[in-house]
Amino acid sequence: MFDPKKLKAFNEERISEHQRKYNFLAEGLTRKGFDLDRMIDQMRAFQIAIPSWALGTGGTRFGRFPQGGEPSSLQDKIKDVGILHALNQSSGAISLHIPWDIPKDYNAIKQLANGLNIKFDAVNSNTFQDQPEFHHSYKFGSLCHIDKGVRKEAIRHNKEVIDHGIQLGSKALTVWLADGSSFAGQHNFRGAFQRTLESLEEIYDHLPSDWKLLIEYKPYEPNFYSMVIPDWGTSHLMASQLGEQATTLVDLGHHLPNTNIEQIVAVLMHLNKLGGFHFNDSKYGDDDLTVGAVKPYQLFLIFCELVQGMQETSNPELSWMIDASHNLKDPMEDLLQSVESIKIAYARALLVDYNGLKVAQEQNDVAAAQSILQEAFRTDVRPLVNECIYSAGGALDPLGAYRHLDIRNQLIANRGQDSKSTGL
Repeated sequence: MFDPKKLKAFNEERISEHQRKYNFLAEGLTRKGFDLDRMIDQMRAFQIAIPSWALGTGGTRFGRFPQGGEPSSLQDKIKDVGILHALNQSSGAISLHIPWDIPKDYNAIKQLANGLNIKFDAVNSNTFQDQPEFHHSYKFGSLCHIDKGVRKEAIRHNKEVIDHGIQLGSKALTVWLADGSSFAGQHNFRGAFQRTLESLEEIYDHLPSDWKLLIEYKPYEPNFYSMVIPDWGTSHLMASQLGEQATTLVDLGHHLPNTNIEQIVAVLMHLNKLGGFHFNDSKYGDDDLTVGAVKPYQLFLIFCELVQGMQETSNPELSWMIDASHNLKDPMEDLLQSVESIKIAYARALLVDYNGLKVAQEQNDVAAAQSILQEAFRTDVRPLVNECIYSAGGALDPLGAYRHLDIRNQLIANRGQDSKSTGL
């Protein structure tokens, strides 16, 4: 989609200013004892998967306003992720949603992805929408449904999603259920819970031995009286009942306002049951906003728990993915901004003096503990993030490069103004 020579020229115009800022930051961090080479290696290895459904314009129940040039096939979606990864060197995976993204030719799809250095992250099932080939409706639930025929169809679908993932090299299945009720008395809570657990047991038994089952939760929407899996405790309870391969997936938008998400992360990692993340941001609920747009300090605190947990627990390797709805922005620009915010939060968390923090905690020195965290948070780590990307072959300013190279207009020229993303 763009000439590497143009990206090189873009970087050359900015390299002098970047080196000035990076050298200033590096000098200060080196004096404090940080190993910058090790930090850059850690940050370079940190890859955030792009969901296939986030590459097109989202919408609300009031309307949708496509940007033009959207990916209308799985091949186009992979190519778009390839563009993002070429720019930021941090988006080396795609997460597919079935049945929106069923490959017609597995080998061709894998060859395309490999050529762009893209891996296949967790596959996602869909039991919140009726599909033309299905014989039953999910209007009143899927895995929890009172009708055994509906449950069987939902179970079969999840097993088929696993089979698709095996063909592509994925290693995890994400299950999010819209199941719940909107009116008191609509559901028997105990019955709905038990039917869901039994359905998940059948799906779990279909997992390959090297796979994970990621169980997502959400307190409300689309049902507003009850959700069968409304919180992390219910998800963890089900994962514990299922076995070691079942874990909890945390979506940052799937919490009631002011929930202490970093505490949830810490406890799940302590129990070795945190499976992964869906990154986004919110003001009121599941707003699906650009990561870090509203609550950057919360994101930093979450990463502080992640960094400590990855060092101090035996929690399994985590899955990282963005899950946002790009209603107003160019989806590609929004994704570039989100990945940058995630990398910034991670870099800041790597700068925390955790030994000093533990001493402050043991001495009940509240002011010192706060100062240690805020010292890291207030550090401008953007030069460090940019160096990580640039040294791996990406753009010093991924969003700026995307605009400078006029990629959206090229996509429109290739695909048309009316091209719309599939699955949304």
